[in-house]
Amino acid sequence: MPIIECVPNISEGRRPDVINGLAATLRAVPGLRVLDVQSDATHNRSVFTLAGTADGLAAGVPKLFEGAIAAIDLRTHQGEHPRLGAVDVVPFIPIEGVTMAECVALAKTVAAEVAARFALPIYLYEDAATSPARKNLEDIRRGEFEGLAAKMAQPAWAPDFGPAAPHATAGASVVGARMPLIAYNINLATDRLDVAKKIAAAIRMSSGGLRFVKAMGLPLADRGIVQVSMNLTNYEKTPMYRVFDLVKREAARYGVQVLESEVVGLVPSAALTQTAEYFLQLEGFSAAQVLENKLNHEAPTDPKQPA
Repeated sequence: MPIIECVPNISEGRRPDVINGLAATLRAVPGLRVLDVQSDATHNRSVFTLAGTADGLAAGVPKLFEGAIAAIDLRTHQGEHPRLGAVDVVPFIPIEGVTMAECVALAKTVAAEVAARFALPIYLYEDAATSPARKNLEDIRRGEFEGLAAKMAQPAWAPDFGPAAPHATAGASVVGARMPLIAYNINLATDRLDVAKKIAAAIRMSSGGLRFVKAMGLPLADRGIVQVSMNLTNYEKTPMYRVFDLVKREAARYGVQVLESEVVGLVPSAALTQTAEYFLQLEGFSAAQVLENKLNHEAPTDPKQPA
């Protein structure tokens, strides 16, 4: 069966009743599975990891919009993570038996329906983008909800679907199609936000750092520390261990230590295998040596046949 992943990010990470209610709504949709839900109170954001058929996602994602728009008011929303909308971003990702073109078509179908049903401006991004200026999420989201009305007044920022002005409480949303990425954060043992921002600038692609890395420095005020928050858009070409090593070296320049790192949502097992191989200096290691991989990919033995 063809499988598409979808990773909606909503601007709510502090009210479990809202988050759990949205997850329950999605779980009731045929042809759709809720694989993971992660919430962050400091970011005030939740990430849903969904998988299913095109029909299942086309039925379920609008229900997520319906519940989120009813529950979230960006006029009073506060959080450390940049956001444009109540449902901030919705990427569709080809996993198995699906092409990128099919994910782009699904993104456009869902975007058009959501825009019409909820009078919500929708921008298309990444492989679904209608112009190079809209390919990168950070370019669309720049200015956030508070600057959205002024931004949309410019002809260059008319939405791809929906009205030419923000929704009063839900802002606008970004919908698209992309390859899998890893949401990866590294927390630093300091409260110096300037250090986190300098490190983010040093490692991200847009500032001349590592290819396939997007990064920003954020405060985690409730913990008294700061974070380098990242998206790794191609872990095969820029692996997690290389990012971790560079952040650690950059932090040392300022006399700061890495406290911990975290993955938000799900991560391909190959990315963790790469990291184990690197840090443990495993010689001649193969992913086929991972027990679970062997069990998942080996055909079961016929009990009638001799072992």
